[in-house]
Amino acid sequence: MNDPWQECMDHCVEVTKKAGRMIREALQKDITVMHKSSPVDLVTETDQKVERLIISSIKEKYPTHSFIGEESVAAGAPSVLTDDPTWIIDPIDGTTNFVHSRFPFVSVSIGFTVKKEIEFGIVYSCIEDKMYTARKGKGAFCNGDPIKVSGQEGKY
Repeated sequence: MNDPWQECMDHCVEVTKKAGRMIREALQKDITVMHKSSPVDLVTETDQKVERLIISSIKEKYPTHSFIGEESVAAGAPSVLTDDPTWIIDPIDGTTNFVHSRFPFVSVSIGFTVKKEIEFGIVYSCIEDKMYTARKGKGAFCNGDPIKVSGQEGKY
């Protein structure tokens, strides 16, 4: 049977790599920091740019899909999970690390749901250049290699 979501995941992996390059480049420059809901809830221009890159790249290929982006929601966009294919995006997971001393533990995190159920997730540790992926019913991987959990390769 044809896997309807593998193409989405493959496209997302490529977009996530572009986002990671954008983050690595931003670490070499001055970072403009703003606050969302409180002084400890930070957002940077890079968060916003990376989220725009991810959404526009995915929307270009999948115009009917929905999006829930951390920065878009913080700016007032609705956060509605429907049965439609939906991308859930944290453009810089670890913004506080990114801002303070440029602590290199940041990632791009993206989940993809259909009918309110997760189909796959991607976490790209852009400083370490490690791509973690997981597919519903297919296991978890790091840079394409199965991740062993409790002695069972890629099985949950």
